[in-house]
Amino acid sequence: MDNRINEIRRLIRSLRVSMKQAEAIMREQINRDEDCSFVAQEILKMRTVMSLLVRERSTLGDNEPILVQDLVIPRRLPTPPRVPVAKRRLTPLREATRA
Repeated sequence: MDNRINEIRRLIRSLRVSMKQAEAIMREQINRDEDCSFVAQEILKMRTVMSLLVRERSTLGDNEPILVQDLVIPRRLPTPPRVPVAKRRLTPLREATRA
């Protein structure tokens, strides 16, 4: 039973990476105004397989999230607080001394 859960988790992880790559290819095709129907159909097939695997995984009692390092977006670091800049006052230029 645990072997089947591990196998399903491995399949889901690899399927998510494949879907991410296929979506990137599809975006490139869209940006070049090319036909992306084949890639879109493949993504839909992958989604169907994914839903079946998730359903089987949940029936086996595994509800832990599956993390894929390639898909985790790192959090942005907090921006440092802005230091207020003192306003400079405009002063008239002093004329050079004439000799």
